Amino acid sequence: MSGKQVVMAFPGTGIGSRLFPADLVTFLTDFYRQKGVEVWAGSRAVGIEPRGGRLGLNVQETRSVHVRKIMADGIVAGIGIEPNVALAQAAGLKVDDGIWVDSALRTSHPDIFAAGDVASFHNRTLDQRLRVEHEDNALTMGRMAGQAMAGKAVSYDYLPSFYSDLFELGYEAVGEVDARLETVADWKEPYREGIVYYLRAGRVRGVLLWNIWEQVDAARRLIAEPGPFRPENLKGRLPA
Repeated sequence: MSGKQVVMAFPGTGIGSRLFPADLVTFLTDFYRQKGVEVWAGSRAVGIEPRGGRLGLNVQETRSVHVRKIMADGIVAGIGIEPNVALAQAAGLKVDDGIWVDSALRTSHPDIFAAGDVASFHNRTLDQRLRVEHEDNALTMGRMAGQAMAGKAVSYDYLPSFYSDLFELGYEAVGEVDARLETVADWKEPYREGIVYYLRAGRVRGVLLWNIWEQVDAARRLIAEPGPFRPENLKGRLPA
């Protein structure tokens, strides 16, 4: 959109392959190519070499030894984060994929609290521990941790959402959005506007709101319902 040539390299089979159903992944990958992005699926970066003020990025195909080089003016590395728990470990705090906190956002030391990307918390709705690297979690958890430190009784039962913009498309999502789960798509317009539900053992574990807005709270309520749900139960369930 800024008039730059873009090459996108990643090890998955298509854009969003860990999150979205296969047909949506195929659409999204083709959609990016139509926007002028050169998509190298099934590839991984293996090295960078500075050359005359530019950068040479070595990219290897995941199923071969073949290496291609991209000469670039800039590189964006979208590779996630590792929580920095060194200070917590040095202080003797419990660490479990991040700094362990209870529902009051207290660490294993009663006078120390943690919040945000680094905090590992138990979510009651999904009945599992989570560590969430997204804005909604950081803002909500940070505010509640501050309230707890000021003496207010809090219980972090919140199920945070996340979002992204993909050119003129966009989504909001909540819960487990994992392509390995059973998925049920309810499209108003295929791949342009609709909802994808993620199910496990008859329960809705996650909801993808694809170009559907202001439905995150309704999706949270649906995830909290015990079910059981069958695919036909979900057609037209949202928007609420």
